[in-house]
Amino acid sequence: MRPATSRGAGSADRAERRDECHERKFFRVAHRKPIGVAATLSAGKRLRRHKGIVEDVNWMNDAELIKSQAYCRAQAKAGSRSFYFASFALPKEKRIAAYSVYSFCRYIDDLVDNNPSGSGLSAVEWIQGNFDHIINQDHAELPFAFAFANAVKKYRIEKEPFIALTRGVLMDSGPVTFSNWQDLRRYCYHVASVVGLMMARIFELKDDSGLQQASDLGTAMQLTNILRDVKEDLERDRLYLPLDELKQFGVSRAQLEAGEVDRKFRELMKFQIARARHFYIRAEPAISLLQDDGSQFAVWVMRHVYSGILDEIERIDYDIFKHRVSTSPVRKMQLTSKALLDYSKNRRNRLRVN
Repeated sequence: MRPATSRGAGSADRAERRDECHERKFFRVAHRKPIGVAATLSAGKRLRRHKGIVEDVNWMNDAELIKSQAYCRAQAKAGSRSFYFASFALPKEKRIAAYSVYSFCRYIDDLVDNNPSGSGLSAVEWIQGNFDHIINQDHAELPFAFAFANAVKKYRIEKEPFIALTRGVLMDSGPVTFSNWQDLRRYCYHVASVVGLMMARIFELKDDSGLQQASDLGTAMQLTNILRDVKEDLERDRLYLPLDELKQFGVSRAQLEAGEVDRKFRELMKFQIARARHFYIRAEPAISLLQDDGSQFAVWVMRHVYSGILDEIERIDYDIFKHRVSTSPVRKMQLTSKALLDYSKNRRNRLRVN
């Protein structure tokens, strides 16, 4: 939601500091490691920016930019509780940049989801053709534009992932089905893997050999979303589960639309969950290639909180049709504890090697 126009930049900044303080306390409770967490979260403030990042010393004094950043933060908070929760492990500048990129991605996705008549497609095509102008801040009417442009320039995020995303959301126009896994994986790349590539720049991936794993994490998260949202997507005439795999397990579209959970459906879901977990595991090695300023820990949290949705699907015996599956605040705390253990273990291993 857009912040109230009467709210000044100072007020928005104070609100962010207040929420930041609240969420950091939440993180301390979550993993029962007050000192370790404080050190992890404050590391970004003590760490100087990487030499590859473009400096923009005036951005904090730009009222329009701060207003745009407040809008992006509100979008992230309203649109993805798991992402917003994990983001508080990041240094403030990276957190704001991540919100800004998220807001752009959300805006593009909503153009198609909220305008099925065809006007959304035209709007996405307009974004494709005017991307450079948006980065040059020529379109102040877009509420995310200033914050997004600042993030892209500051962290030198390549143009291609954003254009690939626009191609991906266009794949959601009209009825959606995928014949096989190859088609679904191509879709996942365009709508989710590319987001992993964008975030890899913000989190300062030290070696581009880790880009494939960043892409894999995006795929894992998208597969998780697909399994969680089968009912909601069917209501939009979208079926993302590959048709050949439905046939393989003896599950029909009519059964999905009826919300019928039987042995065949459970076997299908077990197969799909195993695939998603495979991609989460494949993504893990690249996390240690990110800047150790809170970025690594944040991605560990994202990895565990999102994959925790798969655990919840199993816990309810795969009946995803009754209500939208999510992780509770208490469960998020438990998963954050697990993320801290993985982060700490990998950090110790790196120190031993070095």
